[in-house]
Amino acid sequence: MNIVASIKNYLIGSYAEMKKVTWPTKQQTINYSLLVIGLSIGMAVFFAVLDYVFNLGITTLITK
Repeated sequence: MNIVASIKNYLIGSYAEMKKVTWPTKQQTINYSLLVIGLSIGMAVFFAVLDYVFNLGITTLITK
């Protein structure tokens, strides 16, 4: 099989698979995006508090 036929088969297969995809609706995309943003902010706050507590603990140990 030559390279042109291989590329043609690949493109035909890719097109067939893309027709099977069920894309999310606009509302689902908005909801998932808000979920990701919310979880990212939550994790950032969690790690900031954890960093502050560890920093406070280390500072207390060093200054004693």
